[in-house]
Amino acid sequence: MNSYEVFKTNIYKLINIDLSSYKEKQMKRRISSLISRNNFNDFDDYFKALKSDKKLLNEFMNYLTINVSEFYRNKEQWDVLEKHIIPKLLKNNKKLKIWSSACSTGEEPYSMVMLLSKFMELKDIKVLATDIDKSAIDKAKIGVYSDKSLKELPKEFKNKYFEKIENTYRIKEIIKNKVEFKNMNLLKDEYPKDCDLIFCRNVMIYFTEDAKSIMYNKFHDSLNDKGVLFVGSTEQIIFPHKYNLESIKTFFYSKKTHNF
Repeated sequence: MNSYEVFKTNIYKLINIDLSSYKEKQMKRRISSLISRNNFNDFDDYFKALKSDKKLLNEFMNYLTINVSEFYRNKEQWDVLEKHIIPKLLKNNKKLKIWSSACSTGEEPYSMVMLLSKFMELKDIKVLATDIDKSAIDKAKIGVYSDKSLKELPKEFKNKYFEKIENTYRIKEIIKNKVEFKNMNLLKDEYPKDCDLIFCRNVMIYFTEDAKSIMYNKFHDSLNDKGVLFVGSTEQIIFPHKYNLESIKTFFYSKKTHNF
Protein backbone atom coordinates (compact mmCIF):
# COMPACT_ATOMS: atom_id res chain seq x y z
CA MET A 1 0.00 0.00 0.00
CA ASN A 2 1.50 3.38 -0.98
CA SER A 3 1.93 6.17 1.53
CA TYR A 4 -1.10 8.16 0.31
CA GLU A 5 -3.35 5.08 0.68
CA VAL A 6 -2.09 4.61 4.24
CA PHE A 7 -2.63 8.33 4.89
CA LYS A 8 -6.26 8.08 3.67
CA THR A 9 -6.91 5.11 5.96
CA ASN A 10 -5.35 6.89 8.93
CA ILE A 11 -7.31 10.10 8.30
CA TYR A 12 -10.55 8.14 8.17
CA LYS A 13 -9.76 6.58 11.56
CA LEU A 14 -8.74 9.94 13.02
CA ILE A 15 -11.50 12.30 11.82
CA ASN A 16 -14.00 10.04 10.01
CA ILE A 17 -13.49 11.70 6.62
CA ASP A 18 -13.17 9.38 3.65
CA LEU A 19 -10.63 10.93 1.27
CA SER A 20 -11.43 8.17 -1.26
CA SER A 21 -14.66 10.02 -2.04
CA TYR A 22 -12.71 13.05 -3.25
CA LYS A 23 -11.06 13.26 -6.67
CA GLU A 24 -7.67 11.70 -5.94
CA LYS A 25 -5.36 13.69 -8.21
CA GLN A 26 -6.75 17.00 -7.03
CA MET A 27 -6.84 16.09 -3.34
CA LYS A 28 -3.40 14.48 -3.32
CA ARG A 29 -1.94 17.61 -4.93
CA ARG A 30 -3.60 19.87 -2.35
CA ILE A 31 -2.38 17.81 0.60
CA SER A 32 1.15 17.53 -0.84
CA SER A 33 1.23 21.31 -1.08
CA LEU A 34 0.20 21.55 2.58
CA ILE A 35 2.90 19.04 3.59
CA SER A 36 5.54 21.04 1.74
CA ARG A 37 4.35 24.37 3.17
CA ASN A 38 4.63 23.00 6.72
CA ASN A 39 8.08 21.50 6.08
CA PHE A 40 7.18 17.83 6.55
CA ASN A 41 8.94 15.09 4.59
CA ASP A 42 6.03 12.92 3.48
CA PHE A 43 2.46 11.76 4.23
CA ASP A 44 3.59 9.58 7.15
CA ASP A 45 5.54 12.37 8.77
CA TYR A 46 2.62 14.76 8.31
CA PHE A 47 0.04 12.35 9.75
CA LYS A 48 2.10 11.85 12.93
CA ALA A 49 2.05 15.62 13.43
CA LEU A 50 -1.72 15.84 12.74
CA LYS A 51 -2.38 13.31 15.50
CA SER A 52 -0.67 15.41 18.16
CA ASP A 53 -1.17 19.00 17.00
CA LYS A 54 -4.76 20.25 17.10
CA LYS A 55 -3.91 23.54 15.40
CA LEU A 56 -2.30 21.67 12.50
CA LEU A 57 -5.32 19.35 12.26
CA ASN A 58 -7.68 22.35 12.13
CA GLU A 59 -5.57 23.86 9.35
CA PHE A 60 -5.76 20.55 7.46
CA MET A 61 -9.57 20.40 7.83
CA ASN A 62 -9.91 24.03 6.74
CA TYR A 63 -7.74 23.45 3.69
CA LEU A 64 -9.51 20.22 2.84
CA THR A 65 -12.93 21.83 2.75
CA ILE A 66 -11.84 24.80 0.61
CA ASN A 67 -13.78 27.59 2.29
CA VAL A 68 -14.24 30.19 -0.41
CA SER A 69 -17.48 32.08 -0.08
CA GLU A 70 -19.15 35.46 -0.36
CA PHE A 71 -22.58 36.98 0.07
CA TYR A 72 -24.86 36.58 -2.97
CA ARG A 73 -22.22 34.54 -4.78
CA ASN A 74 -23.17 34.45 -8.51
CA LYS A 75 -25.70 37.24 -8.05
CA GLU A 76 -27.73 36.45 -11.17
CA GLN A 77 -28.70 33.11 -9.61
CA TRP A 78 -29.96 34.92 -6.50
CA ASP A 79 -32.11 37.06 -8.81
CA VAL A 80 -33.68 33.84 -10.18
CA LEU A 81 -34.22 32.69 -6.62
CA GLU A 82 -35.96 35.97 -5.74
CA LYS A 83 -38.08 36.35 -8.87
CA HIS A 84 -39.06 32.76 -9.64
CA ILE A 85 -38.18 30.12 -7.05
CA ILE A 86 -39.18 31.68 -3.71
CA PRO A 87 -42.56 33.06 -4.91
CA LYS A 88 -43.53 29.61 -6.23
CA LEU A 89 -42.38 27.87 -3.05
CA LEU A 90 -44.38 30.32 -0.95
CA LYS A 91 -47.54 29.49 -2.90
CA ASN A 92 -47.36 26.04 -1.34
CA ASN A 93 -46.28 27.00 2.15
CA LYS A 94 -46.22 30.05 4.40
CA LYS A 95 -43.06 28.88 6.18
CA LEU A 96 -40.17 27.34 4.30
CA LYS A 97 -37.75 24.66 5.48
CA ILE A 98 -34.38 25.66 4.02
CA TRP A 99 -31.05 23.84 4.28
CA SER A 100 -27.67 25.28 3.30
CA SER A 101 -25.77 21.99 3.10
CA ALA A 102 -22.16 23.20 2.77
CA CYS A 103 -22.45 26.59 4.42
CA SER A 104 -18.74 27.33 4.88
CA THR A 105 -18.34 30.57 6.88
CA GLY A 106 -22.03 31.51 6.76
CA GLU A 107 -22.36 33.89 3.81
CA GLU A 108 -24.87 31.68 1.99
CA PRO A 109 -27.39 31.02 4.80
CA TYR A 110 -27.18 34.64 6.00
CA SER A 111 -27.81 35.83 2.42
CA MET A 112 -30.87 33.59 2.32
CA VAL A 113 -32.27 35.01 5.56
CA MET A 114 -31.86 38.54 4.21
CA LEU A 115 -33.51 37.66 0.91
CA LEU A 116 -36.43 35.97 2.68
CA SER A 117 -36.92 39.11 4.78
CA LYS A 118 -38.31 40.70 1.58
CA PHE A 119 -41.09 38.09 1.58
CA MET A 120 -41.89 37.51 5.24
CA GLU A 121 -41.23 38.69 8.76
CA LEU A 122 -37.94 37.69 10.35
CA LYS A 123 -39.76 35.86 13.15
CA ASP A 124 -41.04 33.36 10.55
CA ILE A 125 -37.61 32.62 9.04
CA LYS A 126 -35.29 29.76 10.01
CA VAL A 127 -32.41 28.35 7.96
CA LEU A 128 -30.45 25.19 8.78
CA ALA A 129 -26.77 25.51 7.84
CA THR A 130 -24.32 22.59 7.96
CA ASP A 131 -20.66 22.06 7.16
CA ILE A 132 -18.03 19.41 7.77
CA ASP A 133 -15.53 22.04 8.97
CA LYS A 134 -16.11 23.06 12.60
CA SER A 135 -13.72 26.00 12.36
CA ALA A 136 -15.71 27.41 9.40
CA ILE A 137 -18.91 27.11 11.46
CA ASP A 138 -17.21 28.88 14.37
CA LYS A 139 -16.33 31.78 12.03
CA ALA A 140 -19.90 31.82 10.72
CA LYS A 141 -21.26 32.13 14.26
CA ILE A 142 -18.97 35.11 14.93
CA GLY A 143 -20.29 36.72 11.73
CA VAL A 144 -17.52 39.21 10.90
CA TYR A 145 -16.68 39.68 7.21
CA SER A 146 -14.44 41.67 4.88
CA ASP A 147 -15.74 44.36 2.56
CA LYS A 148 -14.76 42.15 -0.37
CA SER A 149 -17.08 39.34 0.72
CA LEU A 150 -20.02 41.78 0.67
CA LYS A 151 -19.36 43.23 -2.78
CA GLU A 152 -22.33 41.48 -4.47
CA LEU A 153 -24.75 41.94 -1.58
CA PRO A 154 -27.57 44.41 -2.30
CA LYS A 155 -26.82 47.74 -0.61
CA GLU A 156 -30.14 47.72 1.23
CA PHE A 157 -29.04 44.58 3.12
CA LYS A 158 -25.53 45.87 3.76
CA ASN A 159 -26.89 49.09 5.26
CA LYS A 160 -29.68 47.46 7.26
CA TYR A 161 -28.12 44.28 8.61
CA PHE A 162 -24.42 45.02 9.16
CA GLU A 163 -22.42 47.09 11.58
CA LYS A 164 -19.14 48.50 10.25
CA ILE A 165 -16.17 47.95 12.55
CA GLU A 166 -13.01 49.54 11.12
CA ASN A 167 -12.35 47.57 7.90
CA THR A 168 -14.82 44.78 8.62
CA TYR A 169 -18.58 44.26 8.80
CA ARG A 170 -20.36 42.41 11.58
CA ILE A 171 -23.75 40.90 10.81
CA LYS A 172 -26.49 41.87 13.24
CA GLU A 173 -27.93 39.44 15.77
CA ILE A 174 -31.42 39.67 14.24
CA ILE A 175 -30.02 37.85 11.17
CA LYS A 176 -27.60 35.56 13.03
CA ASN A 177 -30.41 34.29 15.25
CA LYS A 178 -32.30 33.01 12.20
CA VAL A 179 -29.60 30.46 11.28
CA GLU A 180 -29.01 27.18 13.09
CA PHE A 181 -25.49 25.87 12.47
CA LYS A 182 -24.57 22.18 12.74
CA ASN A 183 -21.49 20.11 11.98
CA MET A 184 -22.28 17.53 9.29
CA ASN A 185 -20.55 15.12 6.92
CA LEU A 186 -22.61 14.90 3.71
CA LEU A 187 -21.14 11.51 2.84
CA LYS A 188 -22.00 9.81 6.12
CA ASP A 189 -24.64 11.64 8.12
CA GLU A 190 -28.41 11.49 7.84
CA TYR A 191 -29.97 14.32 5.83
CA PRO A 192 -32.88 16.45 7.11
CA LYS A 193 -36.29 15.60 5.65
CA ASP A 194 -39.12 17.53 4.01
CA CYS A 195 -36.98 20.45 2.76
CA ASP A 196 -38.51 23.14 0.55
CA LEU A 197 -35.13 24.41 -0.65
CA ILE A 198 -31.65 22.85 -0.43
CA PHE A 199 -28.46 24.71 -1.31
CA CYS A 200 -25.54 22.51 -2.38
CA ARG A 201 -23.23 24.90 -4.20
CA ASN A 202 -19.54 24.71 -5.12
CA VAL A 203 -18.84 21.51 -3.22
CA MET A 204 -19.70 18.63 -5.61
CA ILE A 205 -16.80 19.48 -7.94
CA TYR A 206 -14.37 17.98 -5.40
CA PHE A 207 -16.06 14.56 -5.22
CA THR A 208 -15.83 11.41 -7.33
CA GLU A 209 -18.79 10.44 -9.55
CA ASP A 210 -19.75 7.62 -7.15
CA ALA A 211 -19.81 10.00 -4.18
CA LYS A 212 -21.87 12.55 -6.16
CA SER A 213 -24.37 9.85 -7.09
CA ILE A 214 -24.91 8.92 -3.45
CA MET A 215 -25.38 12.56 -2.46
CA TYR A 216 -27.77 13.48 -5.29
CA ASN A 217 -29.98 10.53 -4.37
CA LYS A 218 -29.93 11.61 -0.74
CA PHE A 219 -30.77 15.20 -1.70
CA HIS A 220 -33.72 13.90 -3.74
CA ASP A 221 -35.02 12.03 -0.69
CA SER A 222 -34.44 15.08 1.50
CA LEU A 223 -36.71 17.32 -0.60
CA ASN A 224 -40.45 17.40 -0.10
CA ASP A 225 -42.57 16.79 -3.21
CA LYS A 226 -42.47 20.46 -4.23
CA GLY A 227 -38.93 21.17 -3.01
CA VAL A 228 -36.02 22.56 -5.03
CA LEU A 229 -32.28 21.76 -5.11
CA PHE A 230 -30.01 24.73 -5.93
CA VAL A 231 -26.50 23.80 -7.18
CA GLY A 232 -23.33 25.76 -7.98
CA SER A 233 -22.36 27.39 -11.27
CA THR A 234 -19.90 24.65 -12.21
CA GLU A 235 -22.14 21.83 -11.03
CA GLN A 236 -25.07 21.43 -13.40
CA ILE A 237 -26.42 17.88 -13.14
CA ILE A 238 -25.84 16.34 -16.58
CA PHE A 239 -28.42 13.54 -16.31
CA PRO A 240 -30.81 14.70 -13.56
CA HIS A 241 -33.35 11.98 -14.45
CA LYS A 242 -30.88 9.42 -13.00
CA TYR A 243 -31.75 10.89 -9.60
CA ASN A 244 -35.44 11.50 -10.36
CA LEU A 245 -34.75 15.23 -10.64
CA GLU A 246 -35.55 17.66 -13.44
CA SER A 247 -34.20 21.07 -14.33
CA ILE A 248 -36.66 23.92 -13.73
CA LYS A 249 -34.19 26.79 -14.24
CA THR A 250 -30.43 26.65 -14.83
CA PHE A 251 -28.87 25.40 -11.53
CA PHE A 252 -32.30 24.65 -10.00
CA TYR A 253 -33.86 21.17 -9.86
CA SER A 254 -37.15 19.77 -8.58
CA LYS A 255 -38.34 16.21 -8.06
CA LYS A 256 -39.70 14.58 -11.21
CA THR A 257 -42.91 13.81 -9.36
CA HIS A 258 -43.77 17.51 -9.34
CA ASN A 259 -44.30 19.87 -12.25
CA PHE A 260 -42.79 23.05 -10.82
